[in-house]
Amino acid sequence: MKHLLFAAIWLCTFTIYAELPTLIPREILFGNPERTDPQISPGGSQLTWLAPDKNGVLNVWVSAMDGANLHSVTNETDHPIHYYRWAADGKHILYLHDNNGDEIDHLFSADLTTSNVRDLTPFRAVRAQNVQTDSQHPKSLLVALNLRDRNSFDMYRVDLETGAITLEATNPGDVLTWKTDNDFVIPAATAFDGKTGRTIIRVRDATDKPWRDLVVMPFERALFAGEVVNGSLIAGFDPDGESLLIDSALHSDKGRLVRVDLRDGHELGVVAEDARADVAYFSGSRLGLEPSVICHPVTGALQAVEFDYSTPHWVFLDPKLKADFESINREVPGFIELVSRDNGDEKWIVAIQRSDAPDSYYAFDRKTKKLTKMFDSNPDILRFPRASKKSIVIRARDGLELVGYLTTPPGVEANNLPLLLLIHGGPWDRDDDSYDPEVQLLANRGYAVLQVNYRGSTGFGIKFFNAGNLQVGLGMVEDLFDAVRWVVDQGIADPKRIAAMGGSMGGYATLRALEMRPDLFVCGVDEFGPADEATSFRSFPSYWSNIAARWRRRAGDADHDENWNRKISPLYHVDAIRAPLLIGQGKNDPRVTIANTDVMVTALRKAQRDVIYVVYSDEGHGFARPENQIDFYGRVEEFLAKHLGGRAEPWKKITGSAAELR
Repeated sequence: MKHLLFAAIWLCTFTIYAELPTLIPREILFGNPERTDPQISPGGSQLTWLAPDKNGVLNVWVSAMDGANLHSVTNETDHPIHYYRWAADGKHILYLHDNNGDEIDHLFSADLTTSNVRDLTPFRAVRAQNVQTDSQHPKSLLVALNLRDRNSFDMYRVDLETGAITLEATNPGDVLTWKTDNDFVIPAATAFDGKTGRTIIRVRDATDKPWRDLVVMPFERALFAGEVVNGSLIAGFDPDGESLLIDSALHSDKGRLVRVDLRDGHELGVVAEDARADVAYFSGSRLGLEPSVICHPVTGALQAVEFDYSTPHWVFLDPKLKADFESINREVPGFIELVSRDNGDEKWIVAIQRSDAPDSYYAFDRKTKKLTKMFDSNPDILRFPRASKKSIVIRARDGLELVGYLTTPPGVEANNLPLLLLIHGGPWDRDDDSYDPEVQLLANRGYAVLQVNYRGSTGFGIKFFNAGNLQVGLGMVEDLFDAVRWVVDQGIADPKRIAAMGGSMGGYATLRALEMRPDLFVCGVDEFGPADEATSFRSFPSYWSNIAARWRRRAGDADHDENWNRKISPLYHVDAIRAPLLIGQGKNDPRVTIANTDVMVTALRKAQRDVIYVVYSDEGHGFARPENQIDFYGRVEEFLAKHLGGRAEPWKKITGSAAELR
């Protein structure tokens, strides 16, 4: 009888494999893009982009618009560059770079005339963030630095020619981020009061005038994520200089873009809103979060606001911009992101975004309305069938609606498949329907992939956000169980072949899931997830000291309440874990330190649990180098194939990877 059962399972698995498309190589999924992030110079005569150099490290390249005089302008040799921008003078490229993932970014400038690269912030242990430029003030830039006080960021003005730095605005200790106006001075800031939990929009009438609180949001009405240390609720100033545009949920469940009077903070009206979603947020490679809006490059006038319930969309304030977006979408489907444009607003670069393909870039001439394909960021993957995310809405056990995404292998009937519960981090973050190579890998290997915006995820309103308070590791994880049960009840997932996987707080949730429901999960993959919350709180970078209060109010005071910490920390429930684990960790991680992970692995092995532990000595919070990503995901698919029965591309340690088994 056992032989017959095994034969039936083998035959079913073989049939599914026969229907699956060709294996997509890991090198194509996780290797460098061919080119990405193109940007037009302010004057419209030159083009830059990120591409690998001869050593496979992403650097900035430049050419004339017709492709002439192509060459690299940066020469980083270890970690890739992920954030860069043109300086307003059109003569320099600005970029951020840290040391092997330690997140202490320095701001560099590359002179296009002399090829000289200068560290504009050459201060040891000082982090640069919130870089701002202005087309009408091309000789300088503004950057936030924790130079005076490691716990908070002042704003400094930097002379692009001389490198001279002068203090522009002093942080009293609670300012998260600063906002410039049309004169390129700083009259506004977003602050967080760690004692009261209030979020504050603060302004001053002139640089020599005192700061005053304009809008004060109680803790329960502010839609700020707990992890964000340099986020802004300010979208910009109206060109008339009389009002400020901010994201607010003071008088609504959803975050709306509203106009407030600069004199007294009185709300003058709603500029843009969505019945189901908050104003979307944009993150620029550790520069912080800010409302996702489109403003005119010179006047600063608001033109469009992004919202995202299950799929993103723009609410347009400028009819000409709307018409141009519609013109582009008639030729190419997908969500349009306006990546770059010249100061004359005649030449655009747009990215077309879809869940089943990496970004494609197009040039758009606003005068002629001509759309020209520039390049695909990863053309090699387009040769393979890829999977699309399907948005779903699931009700949790208490009736709360959870927006999620289900991805199934292309060409295969979505029936009785092995399931990967892929858990987002934060935990005050969200999953969306953007392209994700991790999802594509798993679907290509034969797994259904479930992503769930559990309670406390961002983007779905105040009620949903606050439903996650004191539910980290508790109700948040139960939401995941409810979603898994829904997929099983639909007949999509095999209840005996379910795994959990996630990074950061998604890795934490993976550990909690395996502990809370050992009957449900066959195995788990934890990517740099904290095992002990008290240890995490105590090891936060010093500049997180103020917003740590927000973490305590939303997640519980784990570093002061030992009973609470033991209740929600996986480290103290190792005996309940039965399933095998694969754990990946960056040695230089400043958020989830290696000590936090080491102690969990030690406890698992002492309890004689099956655990594979791999450390990358040149990585921080996440794996940035392609060699390490390819190596880690080779281990992931080998591990999952062993325990869930999916497919796997043959794997061996990648040359150049800093992987170390411990």
